[in-house]
Amino acid sequence: MKKKYNIAVVGLGQIGSYLLNELNIKKKIIEVKTGVKINIVAISAKNIKKKRKFKFNKKIFFSNPFEIFKKHKVDILFEAIGMSDGISKKIVEEALNNKTHVITPNKGLISKHGNSLAKLAEKNNVNLEFEASVAGGIPILRTIKEGLTTNKITKVYGILNGTCNYILSEMENSNQKFTDVLIKAQKLGYAEPGNPKLDLNGFDAFAKVRILSALAFNSKISHQKCLMEGIERIELDDIKIANQLDLRIKLLGITELKNDKLFETVHPCMVGKSSYIGNVNGVMNAVITEGKPVGESVLQGEGAGPGPTSSSLLSDLLSILRGNIKKPLGVSFSNLKSFKPYNVNNYTNSLYLRFVVRDKPGVLSQITNSLAKFNISVKRLIQTPDKKNNKATIVIITHKTPEINCRNCLSLLKRNKNILKAPTLIRLFD
Repeated sequence: MKKKYNIAVVGLGQIGSYLLNELNIKKKIIEVKTGVKINIVAISAKNIKKKRKFKFNKKIFFSNPFEIFKKHKVDILFEAIGMSDGISKKIVEEALNNKTHVITPNKGLISKHGNSLAKLAEKNNVNLEFEASVAGGIPILRTIKEGLTTNKITKVYGILNGTCNYILSEMENSNQKFTDVLIKAQKLGYAEPGNPKLDLNGFDAFAKVRILSALAFNSKISHQKCLMEGIERIELDDIKIANQLDLRIKLLGITELKNDKLFETVHPCMVGKSSYIGNVNGVMNAVITEGKPVGESVLQGEGAGPGPTSSSLLSDLLSILRGNIKKPLGVSFSNLKSFKPYNVNNYTNSLYLRFVVRDKPGVLSQITNSLAKFNISVKRLIQTPDKKNNKATIVIITHKTPEINCRNCLSLLKRNKNILKAPTLIRLFD
């Protein structure tokens, strides 16, 4: 085994800069734990003059990362640019073709191009490691690939986005509306200052769900269209009503095999206040796996930020330094399965439905009649009048019903002139 590894870090944003500093200060401990020395031979970013939190050696700086391979034999490359396409994809492909191990926290890249990149890594007998792409510092991917490798996993679910979890928790704790809490999250660095859309609309969590699916079910990363909803339409009223019902709202990512078909989804859920997942608050993430014979396994920790992310990146580094050459998606690419998608119309849940309506006779019966038309039965009903504004809020908790019934019913109700705004739907998580 080699006793010295040359390392390049491409991308010196918040994650890349923090990682570079960790590599420099932990060189000795890395050598003690692996018996291998690391030598940082190259770093790359767009702008050498940009102010960064940590100092770096300008003598090894490359503005063009592709020049690195012309000057150095790089053993391991960290990709921390963060794009799902473009230079991120190209530099990873270049590294793998040069028989260089790659470590990345880039969930967008892996969820979109993981299949082709895994195949390329396998062909060149090098590692493509991406532990940090899902749930920050929680070692969930390594747990699935190694710790639970002989178990038959049937379901993985959890809180996969710290930004959304913080916003929902803070709305409950501070009694502030969504937009105010989002501004607070941006000031604290929990949400992107410019455009936090990919966190809020569920896309970030969904990219992670797709990676979890591949590893849990020994399958190729799916690119099928699935149910994805974010938290942008959650209002403070929903948080308060959930509290009255002894429930909390969480954005959950879920992947499971239903009748040997793959079902992946991200959407807000109402969960019991006394449940485990209902008590994972703030920026924390939690991932729960269900399998045989192990049963239920739970991992919880900080899911974002340079510290937790760097922890996972260094974990991948030490695995490579110890000589662990592994298949990126757990098994040989030729042995990966391709599951057909589960029909989302058959997805069954109890529902929380909130309607803001004109306060006049007959409106409630119009709603309940529409529900009955689509075989949606009412379990609980709360009606709160607002006499001052001649409005009322109607909250209905339903018995379990298929997604198609719910969708068709809401489509009908949206045309009702007595319903003043689009109904709010949140599924109850069983």
